[in-house]
Amino acid sequence: MKTKICHWMTALAVASTLTIPAAARAAGSDLVIFDWAGYELPEFHPKYTEKYGDAPTFTFFGDEDEAFEKMRSGFKADLAHPCSQSVVKWRDAGLLQPLDTTKINAWKDLNPGIMKMKNLATSDDGTAWFMPWDWGNSQLTYNSEKVDEKDIQSLKSLADPKFQGRVSIPDNVDDAYALASLVIGLKDWTQMTDEQFQQASDFLRQVHKNVRLYWTDTTNIVQALTGGEIDLAWAWNDATAQSVLADAPIKAKPDTQEGISTWVCGYVRLKDAYGNADQAYDYLNAINEPDVANVLVKDWGYGQANTKGMAAVDAKLLKDKGYDDVEKFIDKTLFQSPIPTELKQKMIAEFEKIKAGY
Repeated sequence: MKTKICHWMTALAVASTLTIPAAARAAGSDLVIFDWAGYELPEFHPKYTEKYGDAPTFTFFGDEDEAFEKMRSGFKADLAHPCSQSVVKWRDAGLLQPLDTTKINAWKDLNPGIMKMKNLATSDDGTAWFMPWDWGNSQLTYNSEKVDEKDIQSLKSLADPKFQGRVSIPDNVDDAYALASLVIGLKDWTQMTDEQFQQASDFLRQVHKNVRLYWTDTTNIVQALTGGEIDLAWAWNDATAQSVLADAPIKAKPDTQEGISTWVCGYVRLKDAYGNADQAYDYLNAINEPDVANVLVKDWGYGQANTKGMAAVDAKLLKDKGYDDVEKFIDKTLFQSPIPTELKQKMIAEFEKIKAGY
């Protein structure tokens, strides 16, 4: 798993064409997956490779808004990997086709709490559109040799002038506004008022004064943390996990006054997918294998939505990662649940202004 960093670095090339070149499809299987860089890791789908003799063909996006625009422009793939806040938008735009849950072996084993999130896995009529797979958090992350923990008891520390030029937050509108929502005391961002939107945006403008870089992927933030470029960040679980693998003094602080943000990602079948449906479901079943939970928890710091998978993970490892008491874990969290399209568009437009210094 030490090769994980290499996987992230070599996977940064994003497909620029609207169709997968024939050579690329021939190099893998007939299955094409539109994903975040890094999720092509062989350890995530060993049963699929064992059955077909090769891995699927992967092509990558930088964020879900980029993926959305590319697909609306005609890009084709079989499966894609959006997160909770984007599923409704993709579905309403006609980009998805329903899932046949009878072909997903672990469907009944998926985490009940996650499955209850409104408009996530299923629509009101019971149609399934999304298979939750990985879940984790955005949390305060810091260099323990350069930052005194007593100075970061609040997420507001990201805007503290003492950290000017030493901060990084994601170049990701969802994570940015999840952070800001927590700071202003909002735990359900689907109900954000115009006044709260302004308060959240004002906080992000204060943070911008301290930002050295807006990180774009795990390789980016891990290199910035382990290389000493920044000391304080709003980052995903895997930033800490990968930094620890690199023997760097990077720690996470999920117990700030305001808490953390929790996101859920998973897989969808894209409309007009040109691959074999059986291959698509074989892939979904492969990544749902309980053994895969060990990879997600140990090396990425994420949870697997399959409850049987999480139950099979070593108890000490679960405790070390904070997953031994899930109820306590999510007590102070903002779930990145689907938000109204109009609000999301406002966030996108405003975040671009903030990053530009306006």
